[in-house]
Amino acid sequence: MKKIIFLFALQLVVLLVSKVQAHSGAKAKKPLIVFVCGDHEYSGEQTLPLLAAELEKNYGFRTKILKSYPDQNAEKNIPGLEALEEADLAVFFLRWRQLPADQLAHIDKYMRSGKPMIGFRTTTHSFNFPKGHESEKWNAFAELAFGAPPGWGGKANHTHYGHESTTDVSIIPAAAANPILTGVAPTFHVASWLYKVQPDYPAAGAQWLLMGKSVNPNNPKAIENPVAWTWKNSFGGKVFMTTMGHPEDFAVESFQRLVINAIHWELGKKIPKKWKGKVDINVPYRGIKP
Repeated sequence: MKKIIFLFALQLVVLLVSKVQAHSGAKAKKPLIVFVCGDHEYSGEQTLPLLAAELEKNYGFRTKILKSYPDQNAEKNIPGLEALEEADLAVFFLRWRQLPADQLAHIDKYMRSGKPMIGFRTTTHSFNFPKGHESEKWNAFAELAFGAPPGWGGKANHTHYGHESTTDVSIIPAAAANPILTGVAPTFHVASWLYKVQPDYPAAGAQWLLMGKSVNPNNPKAIENPVAWTWKNSFGGKVFMTTMGHPEDFAVESFQRLVINAIHWELGKKIPKKWKGKVDINVPYRGIKP
């Protein structure tokens, strides 16, 4: 009798261990996406968590959100950047940070690992260290990581066409078959005022996906500029970059599809054959406020 009870108990233990291992294995198979937020102006720390929730609910990803602390205006602290050690994909929405060297080291290590990266809008000017600062080179982070202009203004004359303008977006014909554009409307409209990145950017080798035309620009000589592209950086990392990212953009279904498709592409996953439906993202534009 004791032998039967022992065998039964042993079988029960084996069964429980198997279930735990199966659960752990299933969790391990889900890629981890780490979102790094801190942009003063565009509420990335509100829009990206809503996107992350959709990715977890309907697309089989794990996510982690890192934010500037204690609020979006805190330029010198994003706690938890060590999470990038475990990330399969890092998504950045930053603006003019001045992070300490130990936090920058986590971003640098991730970038140099050759893992995939995504950047939104003001990530073109993620950092704003004063001249002569030991971390001044980080002001050009976007050029190294995303093939974007190396910061605001400068030799690239990276600027925009006025806060009263918006942008008409269209698929570039040569890129129409790109899987990232699956389900994206041929033309759509976004609230983001158009960023000027031409003529020197995106960097050589980038594939332009979408072109933007400024509506009601503050400059009569405004030119069309690419607003989304892919690239491979010098560290071997697959890159998706978009200069869109106004909070109202996240309510546009084509923009949602673009971003979710890009995340799948970055992680080597097939683009979803079936769209799970428009995501309810309703975050107002706050501007730069104290």
